[in-house]
Amino acid sequence: MTTMPAPLDERTPSRAARLLGRPFSLGGVTVRNRIAMAPMTRCFSPGGIPGEDVAAYYARRAAGGVGLIITEGTYVGRDAAAAYDGVPSFHGEEALAGWARVAERVHAAGGRIMPQLWHTGVARPDGSLPEGVPAEGPSGVDLNGKPHGRAMTAADIDAVVAAFAQAAADAERLGFDGVELHGAHGYLIDSFLWSVTNRRTDAYGGDVASRARFATEIVAAVRAAVAPDFPVVFRLSQWKSEHYDARIAGTPEELEQLLRPLAEAGVTAFHASTRRYWLPEFEGSDLNLAGWTKKLTGLPSITVGSVGLDKEFTGPEGRAPQSGVTGIDLLLDRLERDEFDLVAVGRALVADPEWAAKALADELDGALPYDVSQLTTLV
Repeated sequence: MTTMPAPLDERTPSRAARLLGRPFSLGGVTVRNRIAMAPMTRCFSPGGIPGEDVAAYYARRAAGGVGLIITEGTYVGRDAAAAYDGVPSFHGEEALAGWARVAERVHAAGGRIMPQLWHTGVARPDGSLPEGVPAEGPSGVDLNGKPHGRAMTAADIDAVVAAFAQAAADAERLGFDGVELHGAHGYLIDSFLWSVTNRRTDAYGGDVASRARFATEIVAAVRAAVAPDFPVVFRLSQWKSEHYDARIAGTPEELEQLLRPLAEAGVTAFHASTRRYWLPEFEGSDLNLAGWTKKLTGLPSITVGSVGLDKEFTGPEGRAPQSGVTGIDLLLDRLERDEFDLVAVGRALVADPEWAAKALADELDGALPYDVSQLTTLV
């Protein structure tokens, strides 16, 4: 006698569904599963204004099963924050109206969404618009330690802190589910954390705790500008653009000195950016950066780095133009051990809007491979 397959709601869920499909609470927000979309800059917002095509892009990923959308980096209201044409702003009436429509579309598709708030800092190239505005950073040097832009004054620091707080308040007012502060990859906040770019001798430079002061002031101001349970995620990294061996912390103890003040200032969760999630961060432990961050702070963490793909995004040999699909068993092993709480997926979701649904259904063998051209086409 032929045995009919059990109805879908009676079948034993796959390991991926059991682990990735669990809801998770960030502050006062519940995310339907453990899959987040990592921020990926694509420059599809002319004049800094996200249009209907941007709303459709994010809504499609939410409809495809992503629990939490973290948007591409968005510029806070500071002239020196901007660097690249087509990157959206998170200030100004027209841009904010566009973002309100994005949030509405993502919510209608069942997802949660938070903007990544960004200031490019010393990574801002000469000649960027608006004209005549130099790059700004802690010490007036670029990521190579060479003179570039200008060192920020106390007034500059206060103005940037206020710009982040205003953007967070606007995000909550528009109905977003939280914000992420971009404190990684050598951009402004990260350049204060890194001793190579932070050569200050005042209260914002010197030892590890002092280098964390600028980031801590931003977190505290953001927390004061939003509701107590509104999620504030802080993205960090060791590596910087074209500096893949850079480290803001050489030991777990140094990392704790950087993270503890941020946690106490009001961070809800940390998003630990690595290029390969499976690599241990410090000798003597298999924990990756997200794992160490969770262990040291006791707060939720998000891991990221070549999830579902066989090549890292960028490295000493440049950017990988294509990447093949891989399984996620190693990722699930770590998630099963509660090393981290959520998993951010970047290029795999750019390539395949249905990646989350396929992962949850244990059907990643049918996922689409990544090609760099997908970053410059709206899919």
